[in-house]
Amino acid sequence: MQQATVETPTGPVTVTAEAGAIVGLRWARGGNDRAPLLDEAARQLDAYFAGTLRTFSLPLAPKVTGFQRDFLDLLRAIPYGETRTYGEIARDLGVSAQAIGQACGANPIPIFIPCHRVLAANGLGGFSGGAGVETKVALLKREGAAGLLI
Repeated sequence: MQQATVETPTGPVTVTAEAGAIVGLRWARGGNDRAPLLDEAARQLDAYFAGTLRTFSLPLAPKVTGFQRDFLDLLRAIPYGETRTYGEIARDLGVSAQAIGQACGANPIPIFIPCHRVLAANGLGGFSGGAGVETKVALLKREGAAGLLI
């Protein structure tokens, strides 16, 4: 397992890679391994935060169950700058909105798999990364989805 810390406007994040794929991202300082995949992840994060990248093209291999994999696939399909609600995704997967909220909180690769694009029916909902909802707002603003927050 390799890890590298990337400085972002939302705080330092540590990207974890294993067997040629990204398996994790968390808001914290971690390792400083040098590897082509981690260097590319850092480059793409920098470009995303600079506003020049809208779609990540990294191999991702979250260690999740079948339901979680289906859920994460739906998250990856939410376009940059757009959002969906917990309820909309719940209907698509035939589960409760609460299950979707829990699945968002368990997303092992936030930003690359954009759980910040999922909102409650009447507000932001939660966010388990970084500084919580403040980080979610910062990511949505970065994507030009700030109009949804007013």
